[in-house]
Amino acid sequence: MHWDVVEVKPEPHYCLFVRFKDGVIGRVQLRLEELTGALAPLRDEQFFEEVFIDYGAVAWPGEIDLRRSPASTTGCNTLAEP
Repeated sequence: MHWDVVEVKPEPHYCLFVRFKDGVIGRVQLRLEELTGALAPLRDEQFFEEVFIDYGAVAWPGEIDLRRSPASTTGCNTLAEP
């Protein structure tokens, strides 16, 4: 899968505002109960706010990102409109 995220901002309640290179924008709502395993550090709200873009993908310190596989986004609901 090709990633072209150009902007990401953390929002309350484990939500991310995301803008893609082609202009598409939206929000991703992560479900707290599914932030387990490699995604467990994201349960810490301060850590969650450290989100950044790594080679076009949403990422956090410690090599945590949402690009690795479809399984890594199991805990996400994508909202088409901001």
